[in-house]
Amino acid sequence: MKKILIFAATLTLATVALISNLEASANDDNGTVPHLDGSTSFPPTRSDIVRYTFRVHIPKNSKAMSQLIIKVPEVITVSKKNKVEVVDGNGQKVSANVSMNDQTILITFSEQVRSNTKLEIDIKNVKRPTLGNGPVYRLLAKFVDSNTEIPIGVARFRIGI
Repeated sequence: MKKILIFAATLTLATVALISNLEASANDDNGTVPHLDGSTSFPPTRSDIVRYTFRVHIPKNSKAMSQLIIKVPEVITVSKKNKVEVVDGNGQKVSANVSMNDQTILITFSEQVRSNTKLEIDIKNVKRPTLGNGPVYRLLAKFVDSNTEIPIGVARFRIGI
């Protein structure tokens, strides 16, 4: 009986470890609004300093995007230590001005990001919280010729396993 319980517990822990690294993904190529297509953290296990990655998809029927706004949760402190990099779906660096103030990261693109584009945004050197629920980031977009901020997704990261 003990062997069965030990086997069941081991199998359960292995399954949880494998599933915890899976991520949600929305893929709507015919949409009209950019959306968060997925998010990951590295390393995925408990670590003090991590890299958060957001994948944003601008579908083919969307207007061109001029800014991306990332609302950072209060449990995270953003500073000049946090390096923000933006690359396109081909891994090419996207020219953008990144500013950080309070709990907001503002990415202003040097050239408008056209429709049918995928972006990957890395926030490096993030000090992960050690207690509480996982941090929740809110992403918003601004389009060319508009000052309206449109919510495009929410990303929640686990604190650790």
